[in-house]
Amino acid sequence: MSHSRFKPLFALLLAVAAVLPLSFARAQGMTAEQATEMLNELKQIRQLLEKQVPPPPPPPPDENVSFEFPTSGYAMGKVDAPLVFVEYTDFECPFCQRYHLDAFEQVKKEWVDTGKVRYFSRDFPLDFHPNARRAALAARCAGDQGKYWELRNTMIKNADQLAGDRIVAYAKGVGLDVAKFEACLGSDFYKPAIDKDIAEGTKAGVTGTPSFVVGRVDKGRLVGLRLVGAMPYAQIEAKIREVMDKPAP
Repeated sequence: MSHSRFKPLFALLLAVAAVLPLSFARAQGMTAEQATEMLNELKQIRQLLEKQVPPPPPPPPDENVSFEFPTSGYAMGKVDAPLVFVEYTDFECPFCQRYHLDAFEQVKKEWVDTGKVRYFSRDFPLDFHPNARRAALAARCAGDQGKYWELRNTMIKNADQLAGDRIVAYAKGVGLDVAKFEACLGSDFYKPAIDKDIAEGTKAGVTGTPSFVVGRVDKGRLVGLRLVGAMPYAQIEAKIREVMDKPAP
């Protein structure tokens, strides 16, 4: 049994014992030696409990980032938008799904469609998601037929249903030529491009999904803030405004 549940009681007993008058101890049938022994035992218990206190959590990672960022790849919004918003995603990630269900459409409506932000999608499939890399390949194969965003959105919204033939069914559902799609999917043609996205995300400090970077591109480098997790829209909006309010480099 852990001592932690008794910690408040031990602290109280120690405080009482520390000021326990000898006359009171004797009135309770305790000798001075017994009172001293009890005090010493309580001190030892306190020391043991203090050793069991976990260390404070490490500080959050620095959210300020600067890294090489080619503006090629899958993107939506004005090419000359003042800000760039990059999503590093895993198609099988439930938190990516949550972000897309709860916040993505509002980000698109308020910032992308208004010309303030150019939105980039980067792949960051995690090793413990067995279907994530295949889904990333599938989205790029859909891009060959002009349907990248359509299949991407369908797969993210069905992040828990990407096994087997589901991805091919989604491809058919968004109007792809299935034969061409399956030939592309089986070729691993886009594997190097996915690996390149992963390497870029790693340089940006990305360790999980979804992660985002919002900032400005200056001389081939993206300078801005890294955001982590399925944030609510209000929190994302605050970060975008924070970057927007900073003077351009």
